[in-house]
Amino acid sequence: MMTRLVTFTVLLLFSAVGSTFSQDRITGGPYSTRSPVMARHGMVCTSHPLATQVGIDILKQGGNAIDAAIATNAALGFLEPTGCGIGGDLFALVWDAKSRQLYGLNASGRSPRGMTLEMLRKKGLSKIPSYGPLPVSVPGTVDGWFTLHDRFGSMPVADLFAPAIAYAEEGVVVPPLIGHYLNRALRRFQDSGLPNIRETYYPDGTAPEAGMIYANPLLAGTYRRIAEGGRKAFYEGPIARTMTDFIQKYGGFLSMQDLAEHQSEWVTPVSINYRGYEVWELPPNGQGIAALQMLQILEETDFSTIPFGSPEHLHTVVEAKKLAFEDRAQYYADMDFASVPVDSLLSDDYARRRAAMIDPMKAGAYPAGTISAGETIYLTVADDSGNMVSLIQSNYRGMGSGMVPPGLGFMLQDRGELFTLEEGRANTYAPGKRPFHTIIPGFVTREGKPWLSFGVMGGDFQPQGHVQIVMNMIDFGMDVQEAGDAPRWQHSGGSDPAGQILHEKGEVLLETGFSYAAIRELMSRGHKVGYDLGSYGGYQAIFVDPETGSFHGASESRKDGLAAGY
Repeated sequence: MMTRLVTFTVLLLFSAVGSTFSQDRITGGPYSTRSPVMARHGMVCTSHPLATQVGIDILKQGGNAIDAAIATNAALGFLEPTGCGIGGDLFALVWDAKSRQLYGLNASGRSPRGMTLEMLRKKGLSKIPSYGPLPVSVPGTVDGWFTLHDRFGSMPVADLFAPAIAYAEEGVVVPPLIGHYLNRALRRFQDSGLPNIRETYYPDGTAPEAGMIYANPLLAGTYRRIAEGGRKAFYEGPIARTMTDFIQKYGGFLSMQDLAEHQSEWVTPVSINYRGYEVWELPPNGQGIAALQMLQILEETDFSTIPFGSPEHLHTVVEAKKLAFEDRAQYYADMDFASVPVDSLLSDDYARRRAAMIDPMKAGAYPAGTISAGETIYLTVADDSGNMVSLIQSNYRGMGSGMVPPGLGFMLQDRGELFTLEEGRANTYAPGKRPFHTIIPGFVTREGKPWLSFGVMGGDFQPQGHVQIVMNMIDFGMDVQEAGDAPRWQHSGGSDPAGQILHEKGEVLLETGFSYAAIRELMSRGHKVGYDLGSYGGYQAIFVDPETGSFHGASESRKDGLAAGY
């Protein structure tokens, strides 16, 4: 009783503080931290101001949105190693203005072909570890960059790497949030016994802090080799040999064959119509369709008379999340290995049946439906021709596996942790299989034209964040910046994609700004309510004004980032 009372008192305090947030602005809604950035010719929105400027420079030099996205992502691999890097994977949605078509790219890597489920079970493992060599899968980012460039790029690749190389060699000033996460990563790895971390990220023995100068000349050297030698320099040359020798030395299975055979895949984006807007996501092995499932369920409720932040709003969206995430745990996986019933999961009839399970006055726990038949970076770019890119990239668990190949300046991802070792499930580990992925780019069109390119970082939060942004703009009339500034909720609990079936009601985490009355009513309906710091993702977006065609950019107020245009 005392714990609940303390939590309740804290929530009351933050509710009272947040309820007046931004209401004294002359323009903008009650939650706006600032105005959207508006421009006619181009827009770049990222989680680091210097990366945004790199993208703007590329656009001004004549590059298109795809060129700018690649250059920006390469810069972020140095500027924000706590969220991304060339040891990780990439997903993208690309609006091609010439063909007036949306393209999807899955640049996620596969598990080592030499590591089997039997090997892992003989080690006595019930799950793949979070750190070390075993969760390392093929890093797909570099191939993703070259695949994007081969199809849509216009500038020489070497020009796109040049800004990142210069920053990595010269060093930059560390911003506050990235400094915080660098220090947290050092604490995580300092007793791990894993090599090369201090030499790469903390050369003077201490983690860079806000205001200090940080450089990574090793990464600059790796980038230079990729810029000169192309994709093969990473997947078939000395860089590849260094990665595989290192992983195998410490008991892992990543091989030269795994790297050489890796290819990104162009995939067809999937969508649902939400109140006249087409909301687009990528199909599994990612979790994007969870956002679409939630929106399908929520469309059964008329929100025109339900205020933002009300008990009715929060209860309904949390219950929709629970329903969608049980299906996520049951069905989502690499579609080369599992028959994922995407069409059935996104059908109107299925959404109606799932929505009917929600008790409007009581928190529930749900099984998966019956079907017939972690830190990240997100960026978005738009150019003067109307091309747009929605791109997300990550190592998982912030910096990744802790495995830093010697002399290369980056850490390898640990996405393999998300496989389950339980036999017979859609996401069960297999050699050469892509793991379930949390990172998802988003896009919205209206009447066949781009309306919003957006993403919200943050592991399991991402589909929940996508739904909140879409609802904030469509149902609650917020502009693109306020939609990201508004207080957020997150539900934790339920079934896990790695195979843990909990069927619990979980906990609703509420950010500063929700009213005491709404919190109390949620608790009376059976929700466990709590408060947390730093778990509500990171958002960037570009809205296209239907009247003028101009771009309105937004950047996450909870991050170090920047939206800029020209």
